[in-house]
Amino acid sequence: MTTTAQVQRPDIDEHRALLEDVGLFDRSERGKLSVTGDEAGEFLDSLLSNDVKSLAEGAGCYATLLTHKGRLLADVRVLRTAAEGIWLDSERPGLQALFDALTQFRIGYRAELHKQTLQRGLLSLIGPGSDRVVGAGLGAEEHANVGAAIGGVDVLAVRTDVGIDLICPSEETAELRSALEAGGAVPVGEATVECLRVEHGRPRFGIDMDETTMPQEAAINERAVSYTKGCYVGQETVARLYWKGKPNRHLRGLRLSAEAPPGAVLRLGETEVGVLGTVAVSPTLGPIALALVRRAAGPGDVLGVGEDGSVSATVTELPLAPGAPARPPTDGPG
Repeated sequence: MTTTAQVQRPDIDEHRALLEDVGLFDRSERGKLSVTGDEAGEFLDSLLSNDVKSLAEGAGCYATLLTHKGRLLADVRVLRTAAEGIWLDSERPGLQALFDALTQFRIGYRAELHKQTLQRGLLSLIGPGSDRVVGAGLGAEEHANVGAAIGGVDVLAVRTDVGIDLICPSEETAELRSALEAGGAVPVGEATVECLRVEHGRPRFGIDMDETTMPQEAAINERAVSYTKGCYVGQETVARLYWKGKPNRHLRGLRLSAEAPPGAVLRLGETEVGVLGTVAVSPTLGPIALALVRRAAGPGDVLGVGEDGSVSATVTELPLAPGAPARPPTDGPG
């Protein structure tokens, strides 16, 4: 598991802005692609775990690219847009695998793949004041998207779980940022944004989940997997686990007695049950973390952290923060 090198220590005023008004964070480093053509939806449906073909214009979904054994290669936001065809963006650690799969399996489909990572900027508005700044009449559902203009810059506005993302031509990113700040958005740092993500219990690919992880283990299957669509890579394993099995690991929240480094070993008694993923010092909750822990360690259990166990971690359900969106159940029926 790849982990961040340091504990995320948010700025208190920035954190307050995210909870009470609106913060601004640049996510332009995310990997970005678009797929156009008459069979773009069918093509992506054959590769990704969610139902892409059925998306209406202006809607979207969260999906995964999996190995044949149902392990994650990338997690992907998918948007059916009016101007960009079908838009995809992902964490950078998953971009190469996503691009390679799209290139390899596109043969036979009327679909064209376009690189957009350098061509498009991506700015995130986070907080309850996001709609005030954008004023685009965006739908309330996550991934709803619509074209808009802000400060003379044409953007694709996208609803997120915490605000609105704005995708624009890369050469106009600075101009858009200035317009958003003039509208009241407060620039915030990565540590503050990461802290909010931990509070909400959303794992990040390359940090809290990786190529050894199955969607059910990371508690993303309810958002990212369709169990009624046609075949896709990894479907058999994921469906079998959903209908007949239980994951060996679960994504959990942890309340730490003190700061501890990402990657530190977690033990239940003498048994190693996982390692710390993202660690943050929340202004409201204190030291917290996300981690994939083995099923033996359930909510309420206290784990030792690190080699000497001097720091303890209490296992909790997600989300960690009161008022954050509730997590769906991890297990399937039965």
